[in-house]
Amino acid sequence: MAVTMNDVARAAGVSLKTVSNVLNDYEYIRESTRQRVQAAIAELGYEANLTARSLRSGKTKMIGLVLSDLSSPYYAELASRLMSVAAESGYRVLVEQSNADPAVELAALRGPFRQLTDGLLFTPLSMDVEEVESHRGAKPLVLLGEHILDPRLDVVTMQNEVAAAAVTSHLLESGRRRVAVVGAGIDDTTGSPGLRMNGYRAALADAGVPFDPDLVVPGDWRRDGGADAVAALLERGTQFDAVFGLNDVLALGAMHELLVRGVKVPGDVAVVGFDDIDEASFSSPSLTTVSPGMDEIVRRSLALLLDRIEGREKTAGGVHVESDFALKIRESAP
Repeated sequence: MAVTMNDVARAAGVSLKTVSNVLNDYEYIRESTRQRVQAAIAELGYEANLTARSLRSGKTKMIGLVLSDLSSPYYAELASRLMSVAAESGYRVLVEQSNADPAVELAALRGPFRQLTDGLLFTPLSMDVEEVESHRGAKPLVLLGEHILDPRLDVVTMQNEVAAAAVTSHLLESGRRRVAVVGAGIDDTTGSPGLRMNGYRAALADAGVPFDPDLVVPGDWRRDGGADAVAALLERGTQFDAVFGLNDVLALGAMHELLVRGVKVPGDVAVVGFDDIDEASFSSPSLTTVSPGMDEIVRRSLALLLDRIEGREKTAGGVHVESDFALKIRESAP
């Protein structure tokens, strides 16, 4: 016969209501009482009926997280840290990979995935602002990233333009003048690629260095994208003395291609990235990059979402948060 909450209450010598409060993480319970109930739960092997609990409380204690590509080191690290910090507040995280597919992104806002969660952290890439606004529903929603910036929506993002300008300025101040940028097109001005390109252009202008479209090479934000971009520059004879990969994996791929072709890093070409993924510290040479404040993004996005879920944040319009950033100067561009 299955163990019930009544069995736990009798074993712990408390009321049924007290057992319920412990299971629902009610904060105003004596620690000694909480420990007694938890010991009874462990001894009896009681398993809570989460479905029934959520029906009674209206809460599942689960958060949804929708990211475009979990094979991306940045997104993988972000998801891992979000899970750890959410657990500190008694929440679990359900993760969905969208692959920037409009149908998957829409389903995350409207389908069963949303019904299982109390709130959603969402990085939309294919949906526009009106689509997100019209399908957002009643449950709290916090957007991550910069694809959509709208005063009606809660958004947590990073300082893409300022940070990209700072790392480009670092290259220019070290004497580099032919800074290739890989991972965006000449006309990109929005989203992560465009905003980082804007910062790159601004730094060139501030230093009086002419913008050269021959130094801009589009590419997928993967290692092979960075390697292919550098190969294209070398094979067409474009002169450059630095590479700015718009994320770290682009930069790492670019650096690998330079090294296998006998180009010295940083002696001949300096290389910088953006994101400060774990691998950046351990590459050889180690990668100079922008740390965009991932821990701050994690904590502030979760805090905002939980404040919405639990009714502490009552701002009618959207709350916008930007994380701080730091340059991590390492061997690839000292």
